[in-house]
Amino acid sequence: MITKKLFISLFAGLMLCTALLAAGCVGETTEPQKEISIGYVTWDCAIASTHVMQEVFEEAGYKVTLIAVDAGPLYAGLANGDIDFTTTAWLPHTHSMYWEEYGDRLDYVNKNIPGDARIGLVVPKYVTIDSIEEMNAVADQFDGKIIGIEPGAGIMQATEDAIVEYGLNYELVASSSAGMAAELRSAYNNEEWIVVTGWAPHWKFGRFDLKFLDDPKGVYGEAEDVVTVARSGLKTDDPEAYAILERFQWSAVDIAEVMTSIEEGVPDREAARAWITANPDKASYWING
Repeated sequence: MITKKLFISLFAGLMLCTALLAAGCVGETTEPQKEISIGYVTWDCAIASTHVMQEVFEEAGYKVTLIAVDAGPLYAGLANGDIDFTTTAWLPHTHSMYWEEYGDRLDYVNKNIPGDARIGLVVPKYVTIDSIEEMNAVADQFDGKIIGIEPGAGIMQATEDAIVEYGLNYELVASSSAGMAAELRSAYNNEEWIVVTGWAPHWKFGRFDLKFLDDPKGVYGEAEDVVTVARSGLKTDDPEAYAILERFQWSAVDIAEVMTSIEEGVPDREAARAWITANPDKASYWING
């Protein structure tokens, strides 16, 4: 026979167990959330692809950390295992100095934009020269300046080499990707002469009528690949994440769509999410195979 006192005790115990179950303290085991970190330099192409991959990995159930750094610290962070991957290694030319230093400690995962990238000196098409070899004759019209981006970028080193190889009487002005684009826009709108360190894919080629100056000495190299590079060990530590990276491949047209949206003022994540919404088959393949 259950006494009133025993009934109260049993009822209280039942209520406690129910509360613990509701709080997830009894009878359940929860797996820790998957985590991934993406390193990038704040170049337009890197901003676009990084935020697209952030959306992809979040859809795959990951907590994503974005790490914005300069190019040198990016490669060092990957080599040291502090960053899981980056989507915008430009190889074999632009980032060759970093690959020579860190390549034996990195994992070359996949070309995500194969053979459709290039760097060089870029001018508006109304500029009446077509080759780097012609630049000294019109140095005054360019004010003796080449407008660059962040110090330490591969294209900046290549431009320093070009100044030496071609004997250019120019100053390379360090700026930022955004600063370079702003100066290009201002000069273009006023039909002034300007020469900038440029690369494709980039939204500026859709916005302005531009051309690369011929590089007969090949200082800037041939067309190259945009490559996904991971820290050594990611494949073993997280095969699921690595498989997504192996499948990640798109085109210069794809990334230009995201870059152009961002340049038009759409927030980074919103632009990335809109592209994924418009391209569900690609995103689904990257995640699920």
